[in-house]
Amino acid sequence: MRSQQEYVLRTVEERAVRFVQLWFTDVLGTAKTFAITPAELENALEEGMTFDGSAIDGFSRVQESDVLARPDAKTFQILPWHPDEAPVARVFCDIFNLDGTPFEGCPRHVLRRNLDRAREQGFTFFASPEIEYFYFANPDPSKPPVTLDTGSYFELTATDMASDMRKQSVLTLEEMGIPVEHAQHEDAPSQHEIDLRYTDALTMADTVMTVRLVVKETAQRQGVHASFMPKPLTGVQGSGMHTHLSLFEGDTNAFYDADDPFGLSEVARRFTAGLLRHAHEITAVTNQWVNSYKRLVVGYEAPIHVSWARNNRSALIRVPVIKRSKHESTRIEYRAPDTACNPYLAFAVILAAGLKGVEEGYELPREAATNLFAMTPEELAADDIRPLPGSLNEAVAEMEHSELVAEALGEHVFEWFIRNKRAEWGAYKTHISQFELDRYFPLL
Repeated sequence: MRSQQEYVLRTVEERAVRFVQLWFTDVLGTAKTFAITPAELENALEEGMTFDGSAIDGFSRVQESDVLARPDAKTFQILPWHPDEAPVARVFCDIFNLDGTPFEGCPRHVLRRNLDRAREQGFTFFASPEIEYFYFANPDPSKPPVTLDTGSYFELTATDMASDMRKQSVLTLEEMGIPVEHAQHEDAPSQHEIDLRYTDALTMADTVMTVRLVVKETAQRQGVHASFMPKPLTGVQGSGMHTHLSLFEGDTNAFYDADDPFGLSEVARRFTAGLLRHAHEITAVTNQWVNSYKRLVVGYEAPIHVSWARNNRSALIRVPVIKRSKHESTRIEYRAPDTACNPYLAFAVILAAGLKGVEEGYELPREAATNLFAMTPEELAADDIRPLPGSLNEAVAEMEHSELVAEALGEHVFEWFIRNKRAEWGAYKTHISQFELDRYFPLL
């Protein structure tokens, strides 16, 4: 740890860094920062920097406001989008109480606590998300969003502003040491996707936060708005964050079993069963906005049925087919999350649900071999396939009674999150939408 801090201090001096941004997130996954000068950096690395936590949603109450932002030196990185300016760096922070104990409202601590629980059982949790988003010509929410193209899957054009911005975002991420597996145009007009190479879940949660900022920063420099809103357009698919998951025991993939017909170990089967059994309880965290449930509907490729399958994209959990020589790539793909979730909390509850299945020995239900979107409600019920919550209100109701989610998030985050989401649903429920005016006002 000391050597890492020394590397940071040496790099700041050698690169003449003028400001270091301390990054952290609130409970909803909104990026927060404040900047310090190099003169304050050594003290920040040793002792942390005090700030008023009561100003951050989901953090401290006024009577217990001050907290410490302590930089994680391993996450230090020069920001490459200031080439013609004085160099600026960033470092992710963990939030602590003034007495040095972990602050319960810090999403990074929430995830780390769940990762420690997995580590006690000999597992390291890896994640690899596919991040979808849109580019729009205008950032004004009072006007309809204007797309930049009319492309679809894997669209290739010679001159394409949106593809150029996606490419620049990927190059920026690579320059920051973040490996990208591939990037592409997605199905909807002006929709794009960046797939990240797998790594441990804490590093990946930091990476998701970085990707959002890089994509938005790159777009803003071109006078364009990049949006991670789950469903910004009517009539086309929304933006998901399909996430590939695996557990490792040392260097060995704990999900692989050569003797299983699907290549899945008992650990993988139980982990998958845990996710399926607790999917309703964790959906408010993986899909945390009113708008998230405009994506989770029939007809737009998003999963709505709690089921699993090998090569069936209508299922909630998909088991990708692995090349014979790539057994260490054995994984499952959880398809519910959207790109507007808090990645720290989402990975925490996903891991908690999967580990519960491993610990309790859950049995994996039968594979969904047919297109679930084509099945009738009666057929689904006969196969004991339930739908995911259909609204934020339903999802919060499921979460509210979940001991698993309460334990995974901790009392502070669990209670604040539910209060915040109840307030969001209350505001949404009393809002009169344009749909209602268009449909009812002329008739009623």
